[in-house]
Amino acid sequence: MSEQAGTAQRDGGTSEQKTGTVVAVSRDDRHRFSKPVVPSIRLVAGYGIEGDSHAGATTQHRYLIRTDPTRPNLTQVHLVRSELFAELAAEGFDVSPGQLGENVTTAGIDLLALPLGTRLHLGSDAVVEVTGMRDPCSMIDKFQSGLKKTLKHTDEAGRILRRAGIMGVVVADGSVAAGDELRVELPAGEPLPLGVV
Repeated sequence: MSEQAGTAQRDGGTSEQKTGTVVAVSRDDRHRFSKPVVPSIRLVAGYGIEGDSHAGATTQHRYLIRTDPTRPNLTQVHLVRSELFAELAAEGFDVSPGQLGENVTTAGIDLLALPLGTRLHLGSDAVVEVTGMRDPCSMIDKFQSGLKKTLKHTDEAGRILRRAGIMGVVVADGSVAAGDELRVELPAGEPLPLGVV
Protein backbone atom coordinates (compact mmCIF):
# COMPACT_ATOMS: atom_id res chain seq x y z
CA MET A 1 0.00 0.00 0.00
CA SER A 2 1.28 3.49 -0.82
CA GLU A 3 2.58 5.63 2.03
CA GLN A 4 1.08 8.70 0.37
CA ALA A 5 -2.63 8.81 -0.25
CA GLY A 6 -2.82 12.43 -1.37
CA THR A 7 -3.21 15.68 0.53
CA ALA A 8 -5.93 17.25 2.64
CA GLN A 9 -6.58 20.78 3.84
CA ARG A 10 -6.47 21.42 7.59
CA ASP A 11 -6.29 24.71 9.49
CA GLY A 12 -5.75 26.68 6.30
CA GLY A 13 -2.64 24.73 5.30
CA THR A 14 -1.76 21.58 3.43
CA SER A 15 -1.09 18.42 5.39
CA GLU A 16 0.14 15.23 3.81
CA GLN A 17 -2.14 12.28 4.59
CA LYS A 18 -0.57 8.83 4.68
CA THR A 19 -2.11 5.40 4.96
CA GLY A 20 -0.67 2.07 5.92
CA THR A 21 -1.85 -1.27 7.22
CA VAL A 22 -2.05 -3.07 10.54
CA VAL A 23 -0.02 -6.28 10.07
CA ALA A 24 -0.63 -7.82 13.51
CA VAL A 25 -1.95 -6.98 16.98
CA SER A 26 -0.64 -8.32 20.29
CA ARG A 27 -1.39 -8.11 24.00
CA ASP A 28 -0.40 -9.80 27.25
CA ASP A 29 -1.96 -9.60 30.70
CA ARG A 30 1.47 -10.17 32.31
CA HIS A 31 4.65 -8.09 32.20
CA ARG A 32 6.76 -10.13 29.82
CA PHE A 33 9.07 -8.86 27.10
CA SER A 34 7.24 -10.32 24.09
CA LYS A 35 3.46 -10.28 23.58
CA PRO A 36 1.49 -13.05 21.85
CA VAL A 37 -0.26 -12.16 18.60
CA VAL A 38 -4.06 -12.21 18.95
CA PRO A 39 -6.91 -11.91 16.39
CA SER A 40 -7.95 -8.44 17.61
CA ILE A 41 -7.48 -5.91 20.41
CA ARG A 42 -9.91 -3.45 21.99
CA LEU A 43 -8.58 0.07 22.63
CA VAL A 44 -10.19 2.17 25.38
CA ALA A 45 -9.73 5.96 25.54
CA GLY A 46 -7.56 7.13 28.43
CA TYR A 47 -6.82 3.55 29.45
CA GLY A 48 -5.09 1.56 26.71
CA ILE A 49 -5.70 -1.98 25.51
CA GLU A 50 -8.16 -4.22 27.33
CA GLY A 51 -6.36 -7.18 28.85
CA ASP A 52 -2.85 -5.73 28.41
CA SER A 53 -0.44 -5.31 31.33
CA HIS A 54 0.48 -1.76 30.22
CA ALA A 55 -3.12 -0.47 30.27
CA GLY A 56 -4.07 2.22 32.77
CA ALA A 57 -4.42 5.96 33.22
CA THR A 58 -1.20 6.06 35.26
CA THR A 59 2.13 4.45 34.38
CA GLN A 60 2.32 0.67 34.33
CA HIS A 61 6.03 0.52 33.45
CA ARG A 62 7.70 -1.56 36.16
CA TYR A 63 10.56 0.90 36.79
CA LEU A 64 8.47 4.09 36.57
CA ILE A 65 5.74 2.76 38.85
CA ARG A 66 8.36 2.38 41.60
CA THR A 67 9.61 5.96 41.20
CA ASP A 68 6.27 7.74 40.61
CA PRO A 69 3.09 5.64 40.50
CA THR A 70 0.98 8.77 39.83
CA ARG A 71 2.78 9.61 36.59
CA PRO A 72 0.41 9.74 33.56
CA ASN A 73 0.67 6.67 31.36
CA LEU A 74 2.14 7.88 28.05
CA THR A 75 2.96 4.32 26.96
CA GLN A 76 -0.49 2.73 26.69
CA VAL A 77 0.14 1.49 23.13
CA HIS A 78 3.44 0.41 21.55
CA LEU A 79 3.71 0.38 17.73
CA VAL A 80 6.51 -1.09 15.59
CA ARG A 81 6.83 -1.00 11.80
CA SER A 82 7.11 -4.47 10.26
CA GLU A 83 9.79 -3.24 7.84
CA LEU A 84 12.16 -3.26 10.81
CA PHE A 85 12.08 -7.07 10.88
CA ALA A 86 13.66 -7.33 7.40
CA GLU A 87 16.32 -4.81 8.42
CA LEU A 88 17.09 -6.84 11.54
CA ALA A 89 17.17 -10.09 9.54
CA ALA A 90 19.88 -8.56 7.35
CA GLU A 91 21.83 -7.92 10.57
CA GLY A 92 21.42 -11.50 11.80
CA PHE A 93 18.37 -11.23 14.05
CA ASP A 94 15.11 -13.17 13.74
CA VAL A 95 12.19 -11.03 14.96
CA SER A 96 8.47 -11.31 14.20
CA PRO A 97 5.30 -9.44 15.27
CA GLY A 98 4.80 -9.04 19.01
CA GLN A 99 8.30 -10.18 19.90
CA LEU A 100 9.56 -6.64 20.63
CA GLY A 101 6.63 -6.18 23.02
CA GLU A 102 4.57 -4.08 20.62
CA ASN A 103 0.79 -4.06 20.56
CA VAL A 104 0.43 -2.99 16.93
CA THR A 105 2.72 -4.03 14.08
CA THR A 106 2.32 -1.80 11.02
CA ALA A 107 3.37 -1.57 7.37
CA GLY A 108 3.67 1.36 4.99
CA ILE A 109 4.29 4.18 7.49
CA ASP A 110 7.65 5.43 8.79
CA LEU A 111 6.52 5.63 12.41
CA LEU A 112 9.78 7.11 13.69
CA ALA A 113 9.48 10.09 11.32
CA LEU A 114 6.08 11.14 12.69
CA PRO A 115 5.92 14.32 14.78
CA LEU A 116 4.75 14.50 18.37
CA GLY A 117 0.97 14.60 18.66
CA THR A 118 0.30 12.72 15.42
CA ARG A 119 -3.00 10.85 15.56
CA LEU A 120 -3.11 7.33 14.18
CA HIS A 121 -6.54 6.14 13.10
CA LEU A 122 -6.61 2.36 13.42
CA GLY A 123 -9.46 0.48 11.81
CA SER A 124 -12.83 2.21 11.69
CA ASP A 125 -12.88 3.86 15.14
CA ALA A 126 -9.76 3.62 17.30
CA VAL A 127 -7.37 6.59 17.53
CA VAL A 128 -3.94 6.66 19.19
CA GLU A 129 -2.04 9.91 19.78
CA VAL A 130 1.75 9.57 19.49
CA THR A 131 3.62 10.54 22.67
CA GLY A 132 7.21 9.58 21.83
CA MET A 133 9.76 6.89 21.02
CA ARG A 134 10.44 3.72 22.93
CA ASP A 135 13.89 3.63 24.48
CA PRO A 136 15.28 0.08 24.18
CA CYS A 137 16.18 -1.39 27.56
CA SER A 138 18.44 -4.25 28.64
CA MET A 139 15.53 -6.72 28.39
CA ILE A 140 16.05 -6.64 24.62
CA ASP A 141 19.46 -8.30 24.97
CA LYS A 142 17.89 -11.02 27.12
CA PHE A 143 15.52 -11.67 24.21
CA GLN A 144 18.37 -11.76 21.63
CA SER A 145 21.94 -10.92 22.53
CA GLY A 146 23.27 -7.77 20.82
CA LEU A 147 19.84 -6.56 19.70
CA LYS A 148 19.83 -3.48 21.96
CA LYS A 149 22.94 -2.06 20.28
CA THR A 150 21.28 -2.56 16.90
CA LEU A 151 18.05 -0.84 17.97
CA LYS A 152 19.81 2.05 19.76
CA HIS A 153 23.11 3.36 18.51
CA THR A 154 25.00 6.60 17.89
CA ASP A 155 25.55 7.74 14.31
CA GLU A 156 28.63 9.50 12.88
CA ALA A 157 27.19 12.91 13.83
CA GLY A 158 26.83 11.86 17.46
CA ARG A 159 23.04 11.53 17.39
CA ILE A 160 21.38 8.67 19.26
CA LEU A 161 19.17 6.70 16.88
CA ARG A 162 16.38 4.50 18.19
CA ARG A 163 14.44 1.95 16.10
CA ALA A 164 12.35 0.13 18.73
CA GLY A 165 9.06 1.81 17.79
CA ILE A 166 6.84 4.54 19.13
CA MET A 167 4.41 4.92 22.02
CA GLY A 168 0.99 6.50 22.29
CA VAL A 169 -2.19 6.98 24.27
CA VAL A 170 -5.68 5.97 23.23
CA VAL A 171 -7.94 8.96 22.50
CA ALA A 172 -10.87 7.11 20.86
CA ASP A 173 -12.24 3.62 21.54
CA GLY A 174 -12.26 0.91 18.93
CA SER A 175 -11.30 -2.63 17.97
CA VAL A 176 -8.25 -3.26 15.77
CA ALA A 177 -7.26 -6.38 13.83
CA ALA A 178 -4.69 -7.43 11.25
CA GLY A 179 -5.56 -6.05 7.82
CA ASP A 180 -7.16 -2.88 9.16
CA GLU A 181 -6.20 0.43 7.59
CA LEU A 182 -3.89 2.80 9.46
CA ARG A 183 -4.37 6.47 8.63
CA VAL A 184 -2.05 9.25 9.77
CA GLU A 185 -3.43 12.62 10.91
CA LEU A 186 -0.56 15.07 11.36
CA PRO A 187 -0.88 17.73 14.07
CA ALA A 188 -1.45 21.38 13.22
CA GLY A 189 1.40 23.86 13.56
CA GLU A 190 5.16 23.40 13.57
CA PRO A 191 6.03 19.69 13.76
CA LEU A 192 7.85 18.69 16.96
CA PRO A 193 10.28 15.75 16.90
CA LEU A 194 9.62 12.72 19.08
CA GLY A 195 11.41 12.46 22.38
CA VAL A 196 11.69 9.38 24.58
CA VAL A 197 8.83 8.33 26.88
